[in-house]
Amino acid sequence: MADATDLLDAGERLGPDELRALQLERLRASLRHAYAHVPFYRESFDKAGVRPEDCRSLADLARFPFTTKADLRANYPYGMFAVPRERIRRLHASSGTTGRPTVVGYTDNDLSMWSDMVARSIRAAGGRPGDIVHVAYGYGLFTGGLGAHYGAERLGCTVVPASGGMTARQVQLIQDLEPSVIMVTPSYMLTLLDEFERQGVDPRTTSLRVGVFGAEPWTERMRREIEERFAIDAVDIYGLSEVIGPGVAQECVETKDGLHVWEDHFYPEIVDPVTGEVLPEGERGELVFTSLTKEAMPVVRYRTRDLTRLLPGTARAFRRMEKVTGRSDDMVILRGVNLFPTQIEEIVLRTPGVAPHFQLRLTREGRLDALTVRAEARPDAPPEVREAAARAIVAGVKDGIGVSVDVEIVEPESLERSVGKIRRIVDLRPRNAG
Repeated sequence: MADATDLLDAGERLGPDELRALQLERLRASLRHAYAHVPFYRESFDKAGVRPEDCRSLADLARFPFTTKADLRANYPYGMFAVPRERIRRLHASSGTTGRPTVVGYTDNDLSMWSDMVARSIRAAGGRPGDIVHVAYGYGLFTGGLGAHYGAERLGCTVVPASGGMTARQVQLIQDLEPSVIMVTPSYMLTLLDEFERQGVDPRTTSLRVGVFGAEPWTERMRREIEERFAIDAVDIYGLSEVIGPGVAQECVETKDGLHVWEDHFYPEIVDPVTGEVLPEGERGELVFTSLTKEAMPVVRYRTRDLTRLLPGTARAFRRMEKVTGRSDDMVILRGVNLFPTQIEEIVLRTPGVAPHFQLRLTREGRLDALTVRAEARPDAPPEVREAAARAIVAGVKDGIGVSVDVEIVEPESLERSVGKIRRIVDLRPRNAG
């Protein structure tokens, strides 16, 4: 088998000066493209008093305004597109906090670049042409399944498009089809692990040798457990639909020391979450991305709300980002599902018998996170109404958000308040679980 360095593509072989020159060239072109074809960016740049030609160095990017998820929602569905709708070959969408999703589009060239980046990621993770890749990310509007699928095919792999669910069937497929790579959320990998053991099959005897895990934060402790119990290499992949999908950054199997950002296509910055000031390399802050080569929907200084820091490259010349340590807003990621307090609020407000006062309590049950919604009963609500309210909230969260939670209906005015406000999120998970 060829050494990993023998398989690097042209972008991965760029020297530091070549990379910076290419980044600047592509950055200036992307700014011109966005300004010329997206009214939002034209208005945003003009309001900030900058034009694309003002970007004469990579440092000048800091003069340009940020883009936020609220901006994408405000321009739903096609307002952020920089090409005619007829040139769009695929649409993906992510769920939003208010019921309005963010829609992203891809041209033929965007899809090709995306496949290249996921192929590069799988190769960095240890996958090779000819491998069988079991894709257990969800397919559909979520970018995970299709992004992984076409990237694996681009690398020259055989793809098993398993998607999520039907866990017993997935275990059987892994035994029968003998994939060497699996791409899945880490929490679902643990579900598969439990199913192997329930069926009396030793997970260490499978054909799997590499797991590429993303779509949710996961700890070093979880990595160790998966590697030991499956006898595989477990590596991290990062992406978000607004930037492209999976394949923005990838951990290399040789080092497992953070995710190398594919900087020839996505330019990263770390900013102070409060002031927006660009922070020096090595300082922890909010991750911001500017796309360098996207046609359909370029993004300029998109605030991911993910907290991390940038470090020098190791296994690749590109800079690394540490595993995401949290978010600068109040989003909760529960078993791969993005959940906001405002979503819970909408469900609580429409439920008879409960007051508009609730709290989200995050705990750790075994290896996985769990969420309990504690909502105050109205003073006049009898026991049977409270019980019905609990069932209604459980169903509302499951149907509307897609995740299972526990619900406790507590006595009126029993939740902790500070200056009249309830602390929405109480994180009771162990601090050393990483």
